[in-house]
Amino acid sequence: MKAPAPDDPTGFTNPAAALFRDAHEGANRCIQCGYCLPVCPTYGSMGRETQSPRGRINLVKAAAEKRIDIAGDMARPLDLCLGCRACETACPVGVPYGEIFEAARNATAAATPGTPGPGHRLETLLLRHLFPHPARLRATGNLVWLAQVLGLRRLAFRTGLPEKLFPALAALGKVAPETDSPRRRPTPGSVFPARGKRRARVAFFQGCVMDALMHRINRLSIELLREAGCEVVIPVGQTCCGALHSHRGMRAEAIALARRNMAAFETTGADVFVSNAGGCGARLHETDHLFAGDPDREPRARRFARKWRDLSSVLDELGPLPLRRECTETVTYQDSCHLRHVQNVSDPPRRLLRAVAGDRYREMRGAADCCASGGIYNLLHFDESMKILDPKMHAARDSGATVIVTTNPGCHLQMRLGIDRAGLGDRVRAVHLAEILAECVWDNDHLRG
Repeated sequence: MKAPAPDDPTGFTNPAAALFRDAHEGANRCIQCGYCLPVCPTYGSMGRETQSPRGRINLVKAAAEKRIDIAGDMARPLDLCLGCRACETACPVGVPYGEIFEAARNATAAATPGTPGPGHRLETLLLRHLFPHPARLRATGNLVWLAQVLGLRRLAFRTGLPEKLFPALAALGKVAPETDSPRRRPTPGSVFPARGKRRARVAFFQGCVMDALMHRINRLSIELLREAGCEVVIPVGQTCCGALHSHRGMRAEAIALARRNMAAFETTGADVFVSNAGGCGARLHETDHLFAGDPDREPRARRFARKWRDLSSVLDELGPLPLRRECTETVTYQDSCHLRHVQNVSDPPRRLLRAVAGDRYREMRGAADCCASGGIYNLLHFDESMKILDPKMHAARDSGATVIVTTNPGCHLQMRLGIDRAGLGDRVRAVHLAEILAECVWDNDHLRG
């Protein structure tokens, strides 16, 4: 994907022309074989060709050639795509669906600016006014923690008001894990020494939701890295990865966030950069795509992108961890789509789980199938998301697992929602990989911090 002209930060003065430039060549590589159909979650739930990768690629080609209208004909099918990129793994000819999808979303955003409705207002609030601002996010997380401590969260749900104002957000908020005390949130600028001999210096990415609401997982991730011999630095100035912005056609914002993160991480002297969120890691892993064709920034972005590793890969490579407790629960794993299909990380989380659970590890049927969290897809398209999630919970039940392990905050929340909808809350829990590993390394007092 080529960089936009300097005087056009969005790159879309003419959406159809930009779509032709950025996506037509890649779309032409599709041979219409249909290998993508069985792995596409929305084709499976909706059963329509326009909701398959093959169908969407055809729409993109037609829109780029000005045979159909971007807003009227292409926008809705693209908006209903989860962007899981399972089709890329299945494709026998290497069609770059991720690049095609982002180019199409960019063109759609340019052709339909300021679309009214509650979904657009929520999207604007989150992606423009909250996620790019770490201080605001932390303040929001602090307020959530305070409401939790004062019992206001429980009181709000008893009134039924959240469900009336925004049902999808309320459904996820109701099952969200409790937020840890802000005092335990890792602080930017901190350097945590390795335990024992230092084997690597890593720079840790805190993320948005993880930093604001799930920072206990960040803290445990840092502790596990230290246990594996890593000196861990938390870069000052880091911000949102920009994945959601890229997926929603906000290219200029994604580029601005990438530049801020490059500036923050490049000065750390770290051997590798580590993320514990599959979706964030995927965006950072592909930072160079945002600057493709820019002779000044692309080489720098490529060097930055190559240094990103997932937490599971680093722990698997530097392991084994010093396990002090036996896992007595039956464990299964739900793949993060972007960890598996973009970062190509599938085996490391499973090896780590087999190390702590042994023969209590159970591979879930369809573990690689998308859970339909899709960033904020489950907020914007709740009903469609649930049509994909609910059958997955049948597979989780059939596995016999009492613990479902994830490696992405969106998947984590989605699994908790699925457990609640399936009535499994009294015997099944969803946790991040860092949590179950930490449970087998330290006692409860250490886990509480």
